[in-house]
Amino acid sequence: MKIRATAESAGNASEIAKFPPGYPAPFTFLGSNAVVRVNYFQVPSLPMGMCMCREKGGSCPALPRAGTKAAALEDPVKHAMIGTTNEMKLPNLITPLPGPNAKKIIARDTQVISPSYTRGYPMVAKSGRGAMVEDVDGNTFLDFAAGIAVVSTGHCHPRVVEAIQKQAAELIHISGTDFYLPNMVELAERLAGVAPGKEPKKVFFGNSGTEAIEAAIKLARYHTRRDKIIAFYGCFHGRTLGSLSLTASKAVQRKGFGALLSGVFHIPYPNSYRCPYGNPSPCNCVESATILEREIFKRIVDPEEVAAVFVEPIQGEGGYVPAPKEFLLELQRICRKHGILLVSDEVQSGMGRTGKWWAGDHSGIEPDILCVAKGIASGMPLSAMIARASLMDWKPGAHATTFGGNPVCVAAALATVDLLETEYIENARRIGEFLMGRMADWPSKHKIVGDVRGKGLMIGVEIVRDQKTKERAHDFRESIVDRAFEKGLLLLGAGENTIRIAPPLMIDEEQADFAARTLEECIREVQKSA
Repeated sequence: MKIRATAESAGNASEIAKFPPGYPAPFTFLGSNAVVRVNYFQVPSLPMGMCMCREKGGSCPALPRAGTKAAALEDPVKHAMIGTTNEMKLPNLITPLPGPNAKKIIARDTQVISPSYTRGYPMVAKSGRGAMVEDVDGNTFLDFAAGIAVVSTGHCHPRVVEAIQKQAAELIHISGTDFYLPNMVELAERLAGVAPGKEPKKVFFGNSGTEAIEAAIKLARYHTRRDKIIAFYGCFHGRTLGSLSLTASKAVQRKGFGALLSGVFHIPYPNSYRCPYGNPSPCNCVESATILEREIFKRIVDPEEVAAVFVEPIQGEGGYVPAPKEFLLELQRICRKHGILLVSDEVQSGMGRTGKWWAGDHSGIEPDILCVAKGIASGMPLSAMIARASLMDWKPGAHATTFGGNPVCVAAALATVDLLETEYIENARRIGEFLMGRMADWPSKHKIVGDVRGKGLMIGVEIVRDQKTKERAHDFRESIVDRAFEKGLLLLGAGENTIRIAPPLMIDEEQADFAARTLEECIREVQKSA
């Protein structure tokens, strides 16, 4: 039977989600406070009195009782949607962690998967909806890691899923390197339209953040006919050989791989909490830019040989460290003065995560090249290098890719851009302010919290052993993250001793409040046991 239903949920405002026959309950999307309209989907036949969002029946005033007329059938649909939302909006743990099925998968994993992956705790994911993830044992978790800031619109957003399914049924792949694709052009137009600066832009598509960085390195060298590059300590630009040459986050990421790209120089990254020049906190760290002219260009490399400076407006793997506005503007001025390209790595901070399209927008910089990935396609593998059109002067064959701009990934990205533009960038700003309001005083309340910083839903909580010495407390951070997992909250570390808060951009205040309360509880526990 087909039933039309509308229900309150934690989903997206005025959205139409069409589900294929047999789509199992729960079938509602979990997102920000809004209304979801689910039109004409198949509902499995159920005995009267049985709740569709449960495997077994139970008493519920929303359900028609046995023997009542079928006219009440719209109520159980509404109940299933609302009931599922209430059940799945916050964590529900039903087994010890890891559960029996998770243990089996982990044992098999150790036999066949590369040991280079960094798994902090035994989470074995099975499915996801909105900000919730269910593991293979039926435990549900609130995801405040978002696949390393990737699932910007939440897990399996109905409009993203619909876009993927529709495109997959039409055309899965035909390389954009050799042929033309309508949706690839459309996405390039959309990205060019929101990129900083008035000059027209052109876009190169890849599959991952590191590919976007590699493309930027090559374009910068090609266009300027210079070969030197400057990056910052603490930065993470990727793991392939060129991007790894820029990365200076952890020694283990570079160890054992031999000689890297030559002509790469690193300088201190600005850190208002830990000023590399010894200035009192907070500090605008302009010296991290002026050191180029004071020292680097005088003693190490001539500016006329420098092709580009690569910078993260907010360092990701370096510890979620926002660069001060004064620093970024001064860095841009120096680059412009010497004809050096300013490359902004927004792989983690872009696509609305900070409450604006780009983290650099908070400072008003206009980079020559912008590198984008992670949140661009809600979990599908896609990246983009966006450059001023006048820079894209390389010839056909100079750089290309087989899979970059895959039509299915691009379809997901177009749906993602729509959602970010209409709802979730603003939601990231609003919920980010809510979280910062809850957490800003933690350094004064908890002696192991050194700093709380960030923008939008890209927030770092730095854990220290002593607030005066600012000694980093890696072990405390790891214990806090582990305890949060045991309470149903998924978090990741960033840098040596920072907790990253990077949930899907569609979370609501209730979920944000739960996360803040849970994280603070874990901090108290670790502090007490220290």
